[in-house]
Amino acid sequence: MNVFVWLLQIALAVAFLGAGAMKLARPRKALADSGMGYVEDFSDGAVKAIGALEVLAAIGIVLPWATGIAPALTPLAALGLVVIMIGAAVVHARRKEYPMIGINVVLGVLAAIVAFSRF
Repeated sequence: MNVFVWLLQIALAVAFLGAGAMKLARPRKALADSGMGYVEDFSDGAVKAIGALEVLAAIGIVLPWATGIAPALTPLAALGLVVIMIGAAVVHARRKEYPMIGINVVLGVLAAIVAFSRF
């Protein structure tokens, strides 16, 4: 079971590190042009804040548990990802982007499994 949870943690970290870094590095217009139309509903600062939260959660879902330093932060980071995915699903539902909700649900459930397993 521990190996399975570690694989989930690493997969979530890679996914959210990439997504968050992209939101931090690219301007909102470029994100919208690349298919992330939902960014048009948010300010530049809000998009950057979401990206920063995703990067911090990606780090927090692996590093504390791996180092043994403040390992209680790992399930909290996973819960943070669950909250982000709930918010993302709501935004996509309002915009009628239904296929994206499935991705949000899958990532949210995986993060919830990590949170439950690490508490």
